[in-house]
Amino acid sequence: MASYYFYMSWNPQYAILIALSTVFTYAGGIFVEKCVSMKCRYTSRNFMRKVILIGCLAVNLAMLGIFKYGNFLLDSLDAVVRVFGIEIVSRRFDLLLPVGISFYTFQALGYMIDVYRGDITAERNLLRYALFVSFFPQLVAGPIERSGNLLKQMREMEDIKLWNAKRITSGAILMVWGLFMKMVIADRIAILVDTVFDQYYIYGSTELCVAAAGFALQIYCDFGSYSLIAIGAAKIMGFTLMENFCAPYFAVSVKDFWSRWHISLSSWFKDYLYIPLGGSRKGKLRQAVNKMIVFSVSGLWHGADWSFMAWGGVHGFYQVFADLTSPYRKKCLDQLKVKQECFSWRLLQTVITFLLVDFAWIFFRADSIMAALYYIKRIFIRPTPWAFFNGDLYTLGLDRPEMNILLFSVLILFLTDTIRVRKKILLDELLFAQNLWFRWGCMIVLVLMIFIFGEYGPNFDAQQFIYFQF
Repeated sequence: MASYYFYMSWNPQYAILIALSTVFTYAGGIFVEKCVSMKCRYTSRNFMRKVILIGCLAVNLAMLGIFKYGNFLLDSLDAVVRVFGIEIVSRRFDLLLPVGISFYTFQALGYMIDVYRGDITAERNLLRYALFVSFFPQLVAGPIERSGNLLKQMREMEDIKLWNAKRITSGAILMVWGLFMKMVIADRIAILVDTVFDQYYIYGSTELCVAAAGFALQIYCDFGSYSLIAIGAAKIMGFTLMENFCAPYFAVSVKDFWSRWHISLSSWFKDYLYIPLGGSRKGKLRQAVNKMIVFSVSGLWHGADWSFMAWGGVHGFYQVFADLTSPYRKKCLDQLKVKQECFSWRLLQTVITFLLVDFAWIFFRADSIMAALYYIKRIFIRPTPWAFFNGDLYTLGLDRPEMNILLFSVLILFLTDTIRVRKKILLDELLFAQNLWFRWGCMIVLVLMIFIFGEYGPNFDAQQFIYFQF
């Protein structure tokens, strides 16, 4: 009831979609499991199980397709037929995109596939399963939880101790750190990013590169903050959600980046799409095709626009190119006797990976593919190195004091992620390993920074979480 109330506070009507997805996958899971013991006279049990699975997938994907991709498909069809001189007067769907529909749909589909594979038993308690699909901390922007993790915990809910000081404090620490990333860093740098991307055609290479790097930081702090708030809120109530980010910009390859970025989605696509397509088991060519399919679908999952498809395609190309050239690059490095275990090599790998990822982010942020291509073109044809020294960077929405606050906050983020990589622990675990005075001192400083330097107030254009639109 609390989860449904939470969602209905945004739009009461669209709670019906969650209920439909819940009912279909709940019933589908039970029927798929019953088919194992049923005696079918005219057809095989496996055939019936597949029919039920496909039916549930079709219903959920149809809801997702209508609300998220209906207008995109109509516009794409219209653009194609216009090439042949055919005019189609298509009426666009006047539908508001339901917040978080991609997240809870994928969570329900993952449960259905798990039951079909026999990885878990079908949930008989409808209320418990409805809670799994609609669990409010991660309902609208993930992490996309697995039934084997979250539903299993809900089945053991009676064992959760209502009051546990360490657990509640740990969850609060994660929520405060998430609010710091969102309100102090993400919402502040969003001002600079929006200023440049909204009028990219008047800026030169320096401003465009700074804005592109700024968006990489913005989307990490924005999405990562929501995941931390969700994980922290769930932990306060006694539930453990999967980690969704692991210092992604410390990655030493694009493949490593995707093992650190939006982990719940990338692992979902790996388990439920890449491996069923054949993975790497059917030769290099098939592996390359499978990766391009997965990353293209990942781009489409993020938004109904060709620019998102391009973003996914670029990442797919990175992966395929890395696989094809791996033997030659290794041979070349061995010939040149490059030390590959030292800090300087890892630093170079990290910088190159960030530049590749940041290049792809331009397609993600731009309004269209053409806008992204023109943005990239201006980086190369309009050099403005003097912008670093003449104060032009302070005219992009953030003055000098605001920029200094941003740089100081980013330094705190960098140190925290460095510890995350080296110690392999989250901030709450790190603080619990310290003395009480240090722990509370850090938390008080973060809270004060949120209140003093956070972007909010009557004159501020509040920034919703970016991934709410997906």
